[in-house]
Amino acid sequence: MDFSFSEDQEAVSALAERIVGDFATHERLRALESDPDGGHVDRDLWVAMAEAGLVGIGLSEDVGGGGRGFAEVAVVTEAAGRHAAPVPVVETMAAAAPAVDVFGAPAARDRWLPGVVAGTTVVTTALAEPGGDPARPDVRAVAEEGGWVLEGATSCVPWGLVADAALVPARVDDGVEVFVVDLGAPGVARTRQDTTSGRPEAHLAFSGVRLGADDVLGRSGDRRTTGEEVVQWLLLRTKAALAVTEAGVVAAALALLAAYTSEREQFGKAIATFQAVGQRAADAYVDAEAVRLSAWQAVWRLDAGLPADDAVDVATYWAAEGGQRVVHAATHLHGGVGVDRDYPLHRFFLLTRHLELTLGGATEHLVRIGTRLAETPV
Repeated sequence: MDFSFSEDQEAVSALAERIVGDFATHERLRALESDPDGGHVDRDLWVAMAEAGLVGIGLSEDVGGGGRGFAEVAVVTEAAGRHAAPVPVVETMAAAAPAVDVFGAPAARDRWLPGVVAGTTVVTTALAEPGGDPARPDVRAVAEEGGWVLEGATSCVPWGLVADAALVPARVDDGVEVFVVDLGAPGVARTRQDTTSGRPEAHLAFSGVRLGADDVLGRSGDRRTTGEEVVQWLLLRTKAALAVTEAGVVAAALALLAAYTSEREQFGKAIATFQAVGQRAADAYVDAEAVRLSAWQAVWRLDAGLPADDAVDVATYWAAEGGQRVVHAATHLHGGVGVDRDYPLHRFFLLTRHLELTLGGATEHLVRIGTRLAETPV
């Protein structure tokens, strides 16, 4: 399989790398992280990305987007991971905004998507559930004349402290629906939740939140997509985008490893020349390549409209398992420098752990792959 980028994708990659790299410097990230009351989102970077056409690159042209595919979105996502950039590329660009674009009523598309393209609106997803299945949510929606009333709560909502809207799965009488919820609406309460990576998330509580018919995804016009299908669509794209993010993260950690071991000397020689160091670095390189190739395999299948369940699970396994090995190797080979918070490596270590927990861990994906293999006739 050839994963080389097209000329246009190369241009998108170079543009994203330049903009994200200019903003997401170690000093700037440290300043954002030191704000105890902030949501740690880099609004200036987000606006700069929007002005360059990157935020809306995967959205339809009729809402101001670039009309490109999931692969172009993933290119931007990988660049954000490579710089640990605190912007909602996965949640807004890869999942929530495209879902509103594809499944949303015209009124919902007109309300939310132009702001996303302009960089003034953040839309996120609420897919974490205590039972692990967003298609079986704790939040409940009760139908009323002309709309719905939302009750309940959901936790671990990424960028939930700064988002303007969230896609929230909710139980209804005949299954589940996914709603676009204005987080500034009456009855919505947000509570900060701190995370492994240091990027705060939100607990959202809903009490008598009234929603209109246009706030339901998948019921626009003659088209009828079930809530379960919308949830699965969101999950596949979110997981693939997180895997690509991790591909960027491990690439950055590996680059730091290579630079440090090439410059650090012991006994008059660079430690990279020591056999044990070279073997550990080589193993990290193999893992980083596995993370990257499996992630792009999942992205390619989704972009091409092909079945991607197995590819996404393989990619998320490697992101969780291989990603951990890469950042641990990088930290160990740096010695004490690796745990110094004045050095950037710690940021990639913590982000890898955060992504692993978000994805659900390697074992979960192996079980899912094994179950499908066992159920497949020989």
